[in-house]
Amino acid sequence: MRYLILSDIHANLEALEAVLASAARYDKVLLLGDYVGYGADPNAVIERVRALPAEAVIRGNHDKVAAGIADVEGFNHIAREAITWTSTVLTPANRDWLAALPQGPALVDASVEICHGTPFDEDVYVFDDLDAVRSLRAARRLLCLYGHTHVPAVFRLGMGDAGGGPSSATLDLIGPPRGASFTLALDGQSQYLVNCGAVGQPRDGDPRAAYGVVDTETGSVVIQRVSYDVAAAQAKIVEAGLPEVLAQRLGVGR
Repeated sequence: MRYLILSDIHANLEALEAVLASAARYDKVLLLGDYVGYGADPNAVIERVRALPAEAVIRGNHDKVAAGIADVEGFNHIAREAITWTSTVLTPANRDWLAALPQGPALVDASVEICHGTPFDEDVYVFDDLDAVRSLRAARRLLCLYGHTHVPAVFRLGMGDAGGGPSSATLDLIGPPRGASFTLALDGQSQYLVNCGAVGQPRDGDPRAAYGVVDTETGSVVIQRVSYDVAAAQAKIVEAGLPEVLAQRLGVGR
């Protein structure tokens, strides 16, 4: 099975279309949340996402607020302005779809699970090793895919030397490096916590859209970057009357 991994699209239709064109061959899609917020095409993105062959779909924090099932506490003023605008332009059908989305984590198959923030709390960010270890301890599959931070990352929790056990487990941050593509080979024994990056709102200094492909037959995860029409996405944000900083940050990936 080849799973296409999409997270943090954030109403960026140009980035989503570029990713779907780049990914080309996949069987099912895993959707990790935050389909709206920041960008100017929430309805078009939701409709495009709803048409995909999804195996598992979960919500993100922006989706909850846009749907009116959570408040904006914790959002900065720019994010609040963007999500307020999003709420006013969503169609009733798309708002209902967002409101009905389940929270993570979601078990996909015998080896893969997904969450938006962490397996123990959908809204918590993975910022450091302690967050990663806590997430891996809460995970119920060897591969846990997450989003929320908009930054690609790969953590591996290995069992150390033979005869070790949980106390001898070692955590490694093993990538990904900057570049167009990064391939992770899963060893079938270690636990992995993997963020494939953001489709529509990268924040690692690389403005290209990011996505992942998990191949359960080969035991691999590929994190891929693809260029898209940033200028078109920026122009839509400005035309919609959203804060211009949201357009500017797309150009620098921050």
